Amino acid sequence: MTCDLFISSAGKKNMKLIVACIFCAHAIPLFCAAQKVTCKETDDFLLTCGLVPAGPVPTVYDDYGVYPYVSYVETANRPLLKSYHFITIENDNLKVTICPDLGGKLVSMIHKHSGREVLYQPGIVRPVRILPRFYFTAGGIEVSFPISHSPSQNEKLGYKIDSAGQRIYVTCGERELRFGMEYSIEYSLGVGDNFLTERVVYSNPGAQAYPWMSWSNAALPSAPDTKYYFPNGRVLRHAAKVDTINWKTDGPKSEADIKEMTGYFWQTKDVNAFGVYTPSFGSGLYHIADEKISPGVKLWSYGRGEDSNWAVLSTAKDQTYIEIQSGPLSDQSIKTELNPGESKWHAEYWIPSDIALNIYRIKLPQPILRPVAAIPKFSWASPAGVQVWLDLMKAEEQKAKLPVAPSIDEMLWPPSGIENMDAAFQYAIATDESKSDGWKFYYGTWLAGRTRKKEAIRLFSQCQGGLAKVLLARLLKLEGDTSGALSAIELVNEPWLQLHPQIVVERDKLLRSAGTKTIPEREKWIAAVGALRDEWILERKVQLLIDEGRIENAKALLLSVPWQKVHQTYTRTGLWRQICEKQGLNYQPVPPQLGEDHLARFGAYREYE
Repeated sequence: MTCDLFISSAGKKNMKLIVACIFCAHAIPLFCAAQKVTCKETDDFLLTCGLVPAGPVPTVYDDYGVYPYVSYVETANRPLLKSYHFITIENDNLKVTICPDLGGKLVSMIHKHSGREVLYQPGIVRPVRILPRFYFTAGGIEVSFPISHSPSQNEKLGYKIDSAGQRIYVTCGERELRFGMEYSIEYSLGVGDNFLTERVVYSNPGAQAYPWMSWSNAALPSAPDTKYYFPNGRVLRHAAKVDTINWKTDGPKSEADIKEMTGYFWQTKDVNAFGVYTPSFGSGLYHIADEKISPGVKLWSYGRGEDSNWAVLSTAKDQTYIEIQSGPLSDQSIKTELNPGESKWHAEYWIPSDIALNIYRIKLPQPILRPVAAIPKFSWASPAGVQVWLDLMKAEEQKAKLPVAPSIDEMLWPPSGIENMDAAFQYAIATDESKSDGWKFYYGTWLAGRTRKKEAIRLFSQCQGGLAKVLLARLLKLEGDTSGALSAIELVNEPWLQLHPQIVVERDKLLRSAGTKTIPEREKWIAAVGALRDEWILERKVQLLIDEGRIENAKALLLSVPWQKVHQTYTRTGLWRQICEKQGLNYQPVPPQLGEDHLARFGAYREYE
């Protein structure tokens, strides 16, 4: 007699696959049946909106960036075609797709029994201005490290596909450029699994401790009837103000209950499972983890009020989304440190469903997984950004010919995650006298990136190039030497650099800090770029008008610009507040056309304020 397999409805309801012989009711190993897990790789196009970099000035000590990565200021309205690599693993229950080219993001999760896509599908790669690099793209499941959101969230990561027994593993990872820490994101699916297993491993091969956080962020399509199933407990609520609520009595039960963009962090809870289900879509996603290693729980929503228009910035259609998040830390207001040679890991489980589930009945899965030590590690993921610096170090070791230093328009700054570059730079400066000024600039930039500020100031003071003078001015200002900073930026002689928005803005801020006597000089530099519609310059124009006492002109300009929406930068809000104070008016509510959110300050998203 042969045995046929079926999945009982009771098993499905409790999210446990119960496989039995329909004749004898004996348990049957899943891999004895026709069930299987498969993997395939494909390449396909996604419509992708291009980005405008902030400019050639490195992001070191820049609160609008994270060194040594480039930050962005504008997203193109019309997308172009761009090819991406995808890896799909599936069994009889799930089909999931990972994109190594988008930071290892899981871009699709299909619940095969219902045929429904569970994750938010923006249908386009359309970056929006969210820290740390202002190129965040919503959708799928993003795993971040060493900050939320990962600096390399839209970059190519290394990947490796493995199989062991009846399980397929897809691992993406890199050695990140800021601190040189390694992290790997492993997704795996076994025969019969009705959940996706995610493990994250991160380690510090460096010689000193470095800060980190890690969060897994699942974006789901939302509707007014999206139901929230989260633990009871004390919850920190982050909206226009930060407060604490009791989830059972004061928490939203559905998306319709949330009126403004809000983040919720669980401080206490009675279960370490959570999820959402939308009846109108017939789909939901649930999450569970071992509380001892992954206790973090977060819900983020733009709400159903005026803020909901922020939720469609990443998409081609007017479909809003919410995010359910988890991780090994309790919230995103702090980081912790990874010591030299230290390694950590955590595991999480994602459970798609076509029915609402009781989070108190979800059991922690116990899949048989390979040892954590067997999870692949990866080297630097950006060869173009790293290779020249590795070649420089090799040249010094072998006392060989130097590589060609990057041109400043390439914005390939030496990674602060490479710890021991002093000897290499000193060798380059001594060996290549004709290019020594460029090597000094890169050496000083690397020193500043390593927070060796005083050494960087000394080196920048020796440089002739304008970019070095801009960074010298920035560092001197941080040291409280406004006069020295002004003197440094006045030494920028290259006409093209004098007119770049980065330098115009830095100069104007410095001149303003010196008092009203500098207004004529500020007018001269702002007028030199008066025809540009660059948002940073327009903000400085408004500030100059305020400082000149031309309040109505400042107000008219501020309210007439079609500003991009940008998260957690409050320059325009500050300008509006100055205008209202000058006119004796209440600055609340802040006009939504200023394009800035109204979230209270909270979160360790910036390195420098």
